[in-house]
Amino acid sequence: MEEPWDTERAGTVDVPGARLSYQVRGSGPVLLLIPGGPAGASMYDDIAPLLAKYHTVITYDPRGLSESTVDDLGRDITVETQADDARRLLRTVTHEPAFVFATSGGCATALELTATDPERVRTLIAHEPSIAELLPGHEERRAYNADIYETAGTAGVSAALGKFLPSAGFDVPESPDPDELVATVAMRDHLEEFFTPANLKVFFGPMWRPLAGYVPDLDALRATRGRVVVGVGTTSEGQFAYRTALLLAGRLGLRPVVFPGDHGGMLGMPEEFAACLLDVLALPG
Repeated sequence: MEEPWDTERAGTVDVPGARLSYQVRGSGPVLLLIPGGPAGASMYDDIAPLLAKYHTVITYDPRGLSESTVDDLGRDITVETQADDARRLLRTVTHEPAFVFATSGGCATALELTATDPERVRTLIAHEPSIAELLPGHEERRAYNADIYETAGTAGVSAALGKFLPSAGFDVPESPDPDELVATVAMRDHLEEFFTPANLKVFFGPMWRPLAGYVPDLDALRATRGRVVVGVGTTSEGQFAYRTALLLAGRLGLRPVVFPGDHGGMLGMPEEFAACLLDVLALPG
């Protein structure tokens, strides 16, 4: 017999210029999980059932990724558009403020949603937000991100990913073949479902420049009545997203919360990660 938290209810929602595929599990206060990078809802397959014992958990594929569609791949997918997608998705499930958890690049969507529609977000937990514009000397990072974008257009998405992975903190093997390198890292880090050619084409194409250049509205985030939490991993110290997470927390006057594992802790240590997330969600706002 299936428990309520094991039962997945799937659906789609039409948003301007796209159709989002989403899943709902469990019952209780709503918790939206926003994936990072080229990932879709399956990024949370291991932790969503654990969280759904206590929450109504929403997972989804951002526009253009996995099972979600986008009408025009020739137009940039802005962070503002992604935040509006998340807002519209929440409205299909609840009229109450929701808990929102995001990781990596998905934190930009969550931060924008919180800054522009604070009444919609009860608590935001941003796990290792990768925000290059917060770094000192971010001009160098801008140039590096521009090179990744150009590489995707000229040499292909595997070559772009080969440049992106080390900068994101992944320990990549030496390999002269970009496709071999990507396959090795994907298999080792349980990322096969995300590192698909179709997802990478969107990530390093219309998503990349708006995401790489995103600047959060710090004043709006400080003023929100909801709770904002910034998380870092126990084993990702010194990596790009760890450093930008510390900078964001400092700019917001927050003490970071330490989550188990590295940048992909929800994949490598799902039970420990889910337990930590539930503890954070249970804290008074």
